[in-house]
Amino acid sequence: MGSGYQSFLRNSYWILRHGKSIPNQTGVIVSSLENGVLEDYQLASDGVDQARVAGELFLKALHLLNLFIEESFPFCVELRENNIGLENVRICYSPFSRTTHTAKVVASVLDIPLEGPQCKGVTLLVFPSGHRNFVVVHDLRERFFGSSFELKSHDKYSEIWALDAKDPFLQPEGGESVADVATRLTSALALMESEFEGCTVLIVSHGDPLQILQTIMNAAKEDGRSVGNDLVSRIEAVRLSSILSQHRQFALDTAELRRLV
Repeated sequence: MGSGYQSFLRNSYWILRHGKSIPNQTGVIVSSLENGVLEDYQLASDGVDQARVAGELFLKALHLLNLFIEESFPFCVELRENNIGLENVRICYSPFSRTTHTAKVVASVLDIPLEGPQCKGVTLLVFPSGHRNFVVVHDLRERFFGSSFELKSHDKYSEIWALDAKDPFLQPEGGESVADVATRLTSALALMESEFEGCTVLIVSHGDPLQILQTIMNAAKEDGRSVGNDLVSRIEAVRLSSILSQHRQFALDTAELRRLV
């Protein structure tokens, strides 16, 4: 099942939640794009340190994967040629200041220029200065919880997650449901798949979106039905209330790095 799942993806993916941010530090919900891009809500000093450590862990993970390939498959030319070089790393990140800040710190650890072809932040794909390694992807932005929760205490997250557990298709007033976020994350993945091939993509995003992304991708991997090798069809087949309502099982700490696929 695992190999079939991998076969329709052109790239491998890692996820990284942003480092500890000023909103994390002050206990305030900042989920709107309008507020999220403000420098007032970027990383706290502890978060910068966390992002640096995450970058070092990612670099070490790439090295260990290459070492494993070299030692385990010494005569397999195809695998050895597919070693993960930094030139094949792509960083795609949310446009929020806390994720942009995190991506910049990680890029500096990897010695990848933020204004190079390897870094991206996405609405559609936005290539800073025409480069392709570092990309802003707007569909990776924070889940908008609605104006009634915006700039309120973190304590109110429990209300949202209780609603998610009951009905992940139900929107908080003026905000996004789990299903809404799953839809735009599918679009983001499809876009990255169309843009890159044979790359290792690091996705820098937020707690809820990354929980939801793991939920749908894990379900797609485990799904035994034959729905073809189309990414969107695979995810659509598991976009079910019983699955989406479980997204909290995939919660990440700030600056936590995980391999997605």
